[in-house]
Amino acid sequence: MTTRELRILAPCGMLGYGFPKSSFQRGMELLPDAIVVDAGSTDGGPHKLGAGSAIVSKQACKKDLEIMISAGVSASIPVIIGSAGGSGAKVHVEWTRSIITEILQEKGLSGLKIATIWADIPNDIIEAKLDSGQCLPLGLSVKPLTKERLYATNGVVAQMGHEPIVAALEEGADIIICGRAYDPSPFAAVAIHKGYDAALAYHMGKILECAALCAEPGTTKDSMLGILKENSFILKTLNDTRKCTAISVAAHTFYEKDHPYLLHGPGYILDLEHCEFTELPDHSVEVRGSKMLETPEYKIKLEGAMQVAYRTFVIAGIRDPLLINKIEEVEELVKQQVYEYYTEISQEDYSINFINYGMNGVLGSLEPTPNPGHELGVLFEVIAVTQELASAICGSVRSTFLHYGYEGRKSTAGNLAFPFAPSDVPFGPVYEFSVYHLMEVSDGLEMFHCDYEEV
Repeated sequence: MTTRELRILAPCGMLGYGFPKSSFQRGMELLPDAIVVDAGSTDGGPHKLGAGSAIVSKQACKKDLEIMISAGVSASIPVIIGSAGGSGAKVHVEWTRSIITEILQEKGLSGLKIATIWADIPNDIIEAKLDSGQCLPLGLSVKPLTKERLYATNGVVAQMGHEPIVAALEEGADIIICGRAYDPSPFAAVAIHKGYDAALAYHMGKILECAALCAEPGTTKDSMLGILKENSFILKTLNDTRKCTAISVAAHTFYEKDHPYLLHGPGYILDLEHCEFTELPDHSVEVRGSKMLETPEYKIKLEGAMQVAYRTFVIAGIRDPLLINKIEEVEELVKQQVYEYYTEISQEDYSINFINYGMNGVLGSLEPTPNPGHELGVLFEVIAVTQELASAICGSVRSTFLHYGYEGRKSTAGNLAFPFAPSDVPFGPVYEFSVYHLMEVSDGLEMFHCDYEEV
């Protein structure tokens, strides 16, 4: 039975996105029990995981962490980072840990216990789970996970639940660096560790992970306070320019879900069908009615990316109304001319793609109003088996498009206006999710090893 409120300060919706110091300080003045921040996402696709690069810069990450760690140490409360480095793999966790070590040394902070929870899953374990039918694709678009694709993958991570984070809190960790974590888990772990209701803890974590995005006006670049009680929780803005409303908080409850009120997580299903959202006089919102069901099997989500090609692209502008009105026709003719020129190269080794911004560049064939305006922005890319081939084909597409003599053209050149020189941008490797699966495990601790370090 809980006897007091639990308060969690979420500085921002993504570590490195930044936040007003005034908002964060107001949150600290309300005496939070923990500072928790999400640092990861797959929203941007598989590239960061496959390439081993971070979502934000070191400078941005360090700027946020300096404020958070200094405040956490001063208040003797834990600082928890979920999905460190963006994708939560070993390289991302080590990158984050090196920044934290640098901060501690520069500020002369010592006597701290740092917990690092790894989320990397060995290939042999995944292979065995595949053979036993305990690892299945998450969705129909996932390609079959063969042994060849598994070993071509640049490491596989799993989304941890609250259990390993609770274990680190029980060990008295001051700073917890989590590998890939289910976004609400670091927030929920603090509450579950203190004996609060798991359903309320996860629901509050689901909203806090994006910080002030649940407010009006919403943003991930501002702080939010979550206050957990025995039978409800409150979401409180820390900036006078924002307020929480029943609609804004309820709307964020639906964020990134494929079902109106059921939210699947590691080992449980959160049932939010009967939740109530009540606006309070101070522009905060109280939520009650969250329920949780345990799943028959405990499953964790696996994520892995493999390199599949290389990309070169060009950005150009078009203003000729004749070309704009027949843009897709001309693009197809340009493609055919390039195909005919490179007959010695198999079309299986490359692809040519056009994206017409100002007509249907965002929704494609789903665009309800495809009528173009007086100008178009055209992005065309070539994806090929090597960077050299991608750049060679892209150069031919660009030069063919630039001088293509479409019917009615009044000039002899200048179809495309380039904002940059050189116009062709060799992007580098292209990745796809090779592992996007649910794997059955015995419990939430089995796959997640934790290291402790005294500094």
